[in-house]
Amino acid sequence: MFTSHGACSCAEVKVRIRLPDPIEQYSPRACDCDFCIARGIAYLSDPRGSLDIDCIEPIEIQRQGSNQADFLTCATCHTVIAVSVKLEGKLIGALNSSLLSHHQQLQSATQVSPKLLMPKDKLERWQSVWLKMTINDSSSYV
Repeated sequence: MFTSHGACSCAEVKVRIRLPDPIEQYSPRACDCDFCIARGIAYLSDPRGSLDIDCIEPIEIQRQGSNQADFLTCATCHTVIAVSVKLEGKLIGALNSSLLSHHQQLQSATQVSPKLLMPKDKLERWQSVWLKMTINDSSSYV
């Protein structure tokens, strides 16, 4: 397993991602919605991997688009940490790849258009590509 660490811009939120393959083999996905484009976000995930998020303050949650997924942001600097959804009692998601210390080793981002998918198709897609997540903070989100 390849492990990489990272943090938001104020370092109040720390992340650790575990991936089954070397980071050089991954191409993050750049969502073409207005929210993600404005923030320059490309997401990294692998359903065989895992993401741990550790926070000092509770994570803030934003909803965009179809209001199905939660965009997790730092309460202090408002950096988007990840996008997530709870399905069948489990938290899955994708990490903002720019937070990783190894992010420059990633392949170029691939553009994706989730807004073209029907709500049911989005959930199926996310289940097939997102990774298991844990959040360690004092919020009631998890």
